[in-house]
Amino acid sequence: MVASQSNTANCINAISTKPTEDEYTPLLRDHRSAGTAVNVPTSRTAACKDDEELVSIASAFPDKEPHADLPHSQNIAGVISVLLLGVFIANADGSLVLATSGTISSEFDDLGSAGWLITSYTLAMCASQSLYGKLSDIYGRKSTILVSYIFFTLGCAICGLGQSLPQVVFGRLVAGVGGAGIHCLVSIVIADMVSIREVASWRSYVNIAATTGRSLGGPLGGYLTDTIGWRWSFLGQCPLTILTLALVAWKLQVPSQEASVEESQLSKLRRIDFFGAITFSISIVCGLLVLELTGQRLAWNEPKILVLLGASLVSGHCFLLVEAFWAKEPIFPLRLLRNRDVVTSYINLGFQSGAQIAMMMLVPIYFQVSAHASVTNAGAHLMPSVMGNAVGGLLSGIFIKRTGYYKFISILGAISSTSAYLLLMLRWHGNTSFLESLYIIGGGFGNGISLSASFIALTAGIEPCQMAIASSGLYLSSNVGTVGGLSIAAAIFHSTLEKSLRIALEGIDGREEIMDRALADIEYVQSLKGHLGEIVTRAYVKCLEYTHGVSLVGGIITLIAALSIKEHRL
Repeated sequence: MVASQSNTANCINAISTKPTEDEYTPLLRDHRSAGTAVNVPTSRTAACKDDEELVSIASAFPDKEPHADLPHSQNIAGVISVLLLGVFIANADGSLVLATSGTISSEFDDLGSAGWLITSYTLAMCASQSLYGKLSDIYGRKSTILVSYIFFTLGCAICGLGQSLPQVVFGRLVAGVGGAGIHCLVSIVIADMVSIREVASWRSYVNIAATTGRSLGGPLGGYLTDTIGWRWSFLGQCPLTILTLALVAWKLQVPSQEASVEESQLSKLRRIDFFGAITFSISIVCGLLVLELTGQRLAWNEPKILVLLGASLVSGHCFLLVEAFWAKEPIFPLRLLRNRDVVTSYINLGFQSGAQIAMMMLVPIYFQVSAHASVTNAGAHLMPSVMGNAVGGLLSGIFIKRTGYYKFISILGAISSTSAYLLLMLRWHGNTSFLESLYIIGGGFGNGISLSASFIALTAGIEPCQMAIASSGLYLSSNVGTVGGLSIAAAIFHSTLEKSLRIALEGIDGREEIMDRALADIEYVQSLKGHLGEIVTRAYVKCLEYTHGVSLVGGIITLIAALSIKEHRL
């Protein structure tokens, strides 16, 4: 308590000189780039309440090495390795469900609802993402990470034991709440433990763990489904996640608290902006459901769409009012949106994620239709993009660590992905050679760069006390971009394909039946021969060109955001 009062007195004395934000922010960056990580999860960030200026100066002029009690770099590597295991499991889970969703829904005689196994997880992530940053500031990184693992394990267990599709979907919702924390808190912990210049290189390992998980999850899920049943693809994750939870509890050492006063549980609970979190979650989830449902060919004037849209707008306005005028500790301070570094980072990663996922959804369909490839072979065509993603993440980490610059590499990533999407539109017309199939490497390469560089651009431009909340917002922008990219691409694809088939099949007997089957079953399209097969295939390929335009627009917006980055030398 005495130390806390002394620190506060020092801060008040420092405020009397009234330095501006431009004066103390460079000092803060110099402090971090010198090798001192000032993002302390339970002390400095917890102290960031009402007086931004006081906290900023206190962080810029610490009276003690904040991480003097942290383990040596080898032990830091051990801690991060444990966290990467969780990232691997969470990402493997996503592709595992992609591979098994059809089988799961078919077992419950509800194939049309297979998409909800994926959508429910993503919506839960988006709804809970913004909470993790603030909760980790209040309760500490370690406790929040452990809670996220508990939610994920519980969700997997519910899925594996579910006796109906709604029960399995509920399990995916619970797992999504845990997945949100697993994905974002690892980056926050890395920023806490190492200097900002080294964050990018460590973040590249996070990207590799995530990419490896996504690559192996699908084949593993398919194998388990074919051998011992789809339930074990979920139940098998439980012991692995519990092991990871135990390792995190053992390995992750939270720095000792300084300049902070012990708080009761009730006091901590009062600091949580529940009303802001609820209104924000409702706005995000309802807005994403509008995109998702219209992507499933529901009209914009459908009553349920209008109700969801209205709920999203009303709750969004309530959230803005709460954060601006009522919340003492906002779940997302609106002042962050006045920060150019925050806005450009969010736009960069959000649109890059949407563009990439839209491309990856459409590539297997293209090869199934144009080359009559099997599901396995069509999925294998995504591997160049996955490899490009890993290489892009590693390259950006090495470049930023050695040079201290991140704007150039961000622009390079945006140019790479935009060029790839443009080539897909111009060159993929139905007869794609092996070399031309490698165009998607550029998209994955650019996305890998963006994942690392966006986090660095964000971290370099904000104060330590804002890091956790701003990072949660960054991951939320990625999740929203992912759902938006999928939904918009699906909506354009289905609407243009239906119109194209209707025109192309004019005058052909049984047009309506052919259209219905061609829109619903890829295997039926592959079975069509002769002139009819050429007509349907040509319509598919043409509509896929339009949908690559979604990725191209996303890439162009990403490039504009990268050019607008305000670079701070690390």
